[in-house]
Formats: sequence, C-alpha cells, structure tokens
Amino acid sequence: MDWGTELWDQFEVLERHTQWGLDLLDRYVKFVKERTEVEQAYAKQLRSLVKKYLPKRPTKDDPESKFSQQQSFVQLLQEVNDFAGQRELVAENLSVRVCLELAKYSQEMKQERKMHFQEGRRAQQQLENGFKQLESSKRKFERDCREAEKATQTAERLDQDINATKADVEKAKQQAHLRSHMAEESKNEYAAQLQRFNRDQAHFYFSQMPQIFDKLQDMDERRTTRLGTGYGLLSGAELQVVPIIAKCLEGMKVAADAVDAKNDSQVLIELHKSGFARPSDVEFEDFSQPMNRAPSDSSLGTPSDGRPEVRGTGRSRAKRWPFSKKNKAVVTEDFSHLPPEQQRKRLQQQLEERNRELQKEVDQREALKKMKDVYEKTPQMGDPASLEPQITETLRNIERLKLEVQKYEAWLAEAESRVLSNRGDSLNRHTRPPDPPASAPPDSSSNSNSGSQENKESSEEPPSEDGQDTPIYTEFDEDFEEPTSPIGQCVAIYHFEGSSEGTISMAEGEDLSLMEEDKGDGWTRVRRKQGGEGYVPTSYLRVMLN
Repeated sequence: MDWGTELWDQFEVLERHTQWGLDLLDRYVKFVKERTEVEQAYAKQLRSLVKKYLPKRPTKDDPESKFSQQQSFVQLLQEVNDFAGQRELVAENLSVRVCLELAKYSQEMKQERKMHFQEGRRAQQQLENGFKQLESSKRKFERDCREAEKATQTAERLDQDINATKADVEKAKQQAHLRSHMAEESKNEYAAQLQRFNRDQAHFYFSQMPQIFDKLQDMDERRTTRLGTGYGLLSGAELQVVPIIAKCLEGMKVAADAVDAKNDSQVLIELHKSGFARPSDVEFEDFSQPMNRAPSDSSLGTPSDGRPEVRGTGRSRAKRWPFSKKNKAVVTEDFSHLPPEQQRKRLQQQLEERNRELQKEVDQREALKKMKDVYEKTPQMGDPASLEPQITETLRNIERLKLEVQKYEAWLAEAESRVLSNRGDSLNRHTRPPDPPASAPPDSSSNSNSGSQENKESSEEPPSEDGQDTPIYTEFDEDFEEPTSPIGQCVAIYHFEGSSEGTISMAEGEDLSLMEEDKGDGWTRVRRKQGGEGYVPTSYLRVMLN
C-alpha cells in the first residue's frame, strides 16, 4: 500500500504528518543534546570531587601513602575519575553520532520535503489554471450562443416586418450569421479546452500527484528508520562503555579488598618506631644524705665501683619520650635530629639514591668513552676532543658521589650501632623481653650453650652502660624452643653482620627460614640453610609466610 494510491486526496494530511515527523526528529535531537549536557556536568562534578579528595603531596613525600587504607582510597578515587571519563565518552558519542548527524539529517529532510510539496503545489496550480480557462471558454461559449440566438430572432422579426427596409433586413441577417459563426467557434474552443483539462486532470490525479506522494512516503519512511537508529544509539553509547565501567567497579572492589589492617599496623611501626631504649627506672634521691648515690638498676643501691657522686644544684633527669614535649629539631644532613630507627631508614634511603646516581654516572662515563673511541676511529663522525669536558664533568660527579656514599655508609653504620646499642640496653634493663623464645635451636646448640653460660655469669654483674658490645637476647638464648617447622621463608635484602651475641650474619639475597615473626621490636628470628639460627633486623628481610 502506498500513499499515492490510498491517500490521493489527502494532500493537507500528508503535509501535517510529514511536518510532525520532522518536529519529532528535532525534539529527539534536543533531548539528546540536553542529555549530553547532563552527562558532561556529571563527569565534571565527579572530576572536581576526585581532585578535591586526592592527596596534595607527592606519594614519595607523603607517609600516609604507605598505608593500605590510603592506597585503596586513592585507587578508588582514580577509578571514580576513570568512571567520569566514561561518562564524558558517552556524552561525546551522543553529541557526535546523534546530535550533529541527526541535526544535519533533519535539515536535509526539510529541504527534500519542501521540494516535494512545492512540486505538488505547482501541479495543483497548473490544474486550477486549466480549470479557470475551461470555465472562461465555457462562459464565452454560453454568451456567444445567447448573442447568436438573439441576432437570429432579430433578423426573423425584421424579415416579417413590412415597414422594415430591405437593407435593414439584410443587415440583421448578416449579424445573425456572424453571431452564429462566433458561437460555433466558442463551442469548438470550449470543447478543445474541456478535452485538454480532462487530460491534465487525469495526469494530475493518476500520475503526477501519486508520484509526489510516493516520494513523500519514501522520505518519511527513511526519516522514521533513521530516527529508530538514533534511538538505538542512545543505548549503544551506554553499552559501549559498560565493559570499562565494569572494570572501574571491579577496581573499586579490589581496592576495598586490599585494605589490610595488620599491614597498616606494621607500616605505622616502620614509620614511627624511634629505636630508643625504654626509660630506666626512676632513681631514689635521698635528700636526707649529703651525698647522692649513683644511679643503678636497683633504686637504693650504691654504684658498682663504690664511688659516691656529689649531687650538684641541678637535677639530672633522664628524658622520658612518651611524656616529654618534643622541641622542633634542627634538620641535619646525617638526620641525627631523628630517632635512631628513623635515622637509619632515612640514611638507608639516601644511600640507595646516591648509589643509583653513581651507577648512572658510571654508565654515562662508559657511554662517553665508547663514543670517544668511535670518534677517534672515524673522525668524520665527530671530534673526540669535544667529549673531554663531558667526561671530566662525569668523573668529578663520580668522585663526589663516591665520597657521599662513603659518608652515608659511615653514618648508616653508626646509626645501626646505635639501634643495636639501644636494643641491648633495653634487654639488659628488663628481666624478660616481650614474648621471648623458649630454647635454643638445635642447629646452634653449641653456640647457645656457651652463650647461655656467659649470660648466667654476666647476669650477676651490673649492666654495662656501653651498649655497643651488649649482646642481643643474651638473657634467653638458652630458652629457645625447638620449632617443629619454619613458619615461612624470607630473603635478605641487605647484608647484615651479626656482631652481637644472639644475632646471626646473612648475605644479601640469601634465602632464610622464618622461625619467629617480629614481635614489634624490629628483630626477626631466622635460620640459615647451612645451619645457625639467630635474630636479624626485620627491615633487612622480605618475608613470605606459609
């Protein structure tokens, strides 16, 4: 069924319907345009929200970035930012594929519709003009017939009138004959005009207008199909980003699952563990005596050397870290303003940075040497002398970095000694450290037995104030409990020389068995594959629990 056959007389209806279709197309384009504005505003607000809550400091300068909860929050913000990017992509696709293309298509449809209806109106105007000509020839024929009949009647009356002259009669007959001839011509013209109009009218209703209506039908169906495709693009733009949005949501879930309370607790320890020894007992100051006894582990005991110490006017008090006010320290190059453990970590970081810079300069020097050799063998490629300033500068940088590496190594060794010293002091001041081992490992039984004998002898003597050579865990080496199996594996990240008793040496990259986890004091008990068991710094290990 087509419009040209079924709707041949509905010109105005088709005109209204096609205009309504184009208006609907324009409304849909306007709707999508406003939808893209909503998406763009939504994405912009999301990006502003993410920017507002992202950390302001760089990750390397922000200690909070080491916590899993902070890392997960940052990852979640990044996923939200990626989600906002997908909303912008939806808006862009809708704007280009729907708004711009359909708006352009709508303009083309309007031009085509205008052309078809102009053609139809011209055909209507031509038919109306033909009908007007037919009516004019018809009226002329009718008028000429009346005039001819009147002239004939006048000629007959004069012919019968005896008083009329022959000339009058003859004139009236001639007039009647002329009128009859004119009527006959009008009749022929009217007949020809009628025949022509009927032919034009049949062409108008059976050929010309049906063709125009069929063109309008084809145009409207194409518009309808294109509008349906535009409807599909609305959902297609969403479906296109669904996989990536799903990945964003999955990333948010992964970030949520990555929050590790135990790890964050360990990170807090690593960040803020000072390495200081716990404060000793507060000594008793006997103001009833003129002489003040020297401090010792027993509150009222005399010094081990028996020498009394004169009390001065000032009162010497040991610093009690948890309660004392911390003054703003002056930052020094060796980080001596920091607590021992933090100083050691910062020095270790600086040493690693200097070693990386040194390796970079060494590689650059080797590259310059090779380039110089190439220039010497092939002079046309360049002048070898032009590289001398760069080589000299590189050598100066290497020497400078070597000195800095040596300087930081010395500071690091001193800081590690201080950490070990504080650890020894803390252990000697307490009868039993937190969660001590029960007995010596079987692989180091000989060392443990000899060490325990020395510990028993040393426990009867007052503790030495010099913590440099104080053994680590000397009071409970003989209490190590034979473990059934290691609780995990670990790898030595750095070389460690176990100079104090209770510790064990390890080489960088060495695989070790984990016998006991860090109890919060910075030391972990390990066993070497070739035998021997002892404590090493936890920060020197990469631990993998079973």
